[in-house]
Amino acid sequence: MIKYDRLWETMKKRGVSQYDLYTRHNVNRSLLNRLRKNQNVEINTIDRLCNILNCTVEEIMEHFPDENAF
Repeated sequence: MIKYDRLWETMKKRGVSQYDLYTRHNVNRSLLNRLRKNQNVEINTIDRLCNILNCTVEEIMEHFPDENAF
C-alpha cells in the first residue's frame, strides 16, 4: 500500500497549503481528496507535486507491504 502522509508533512515544511495547490498550481480538489484517502493517483501527478514542492518522491509517499500482492 502507498500512503501519502509524508506529502502533508512536506507541504507544511515548505509552507504550501492545500489552498495554494488548487488556486496557484491548479491541482484539482478531487485529486487532493484521493491523496488524503491514500487512493491511486497517476505517476505524473506525483511528478508534478515533486516539482511544485521541490522535493523527492520519498518526501511525498511511502510504501508499506501489503498482503494483496499479485
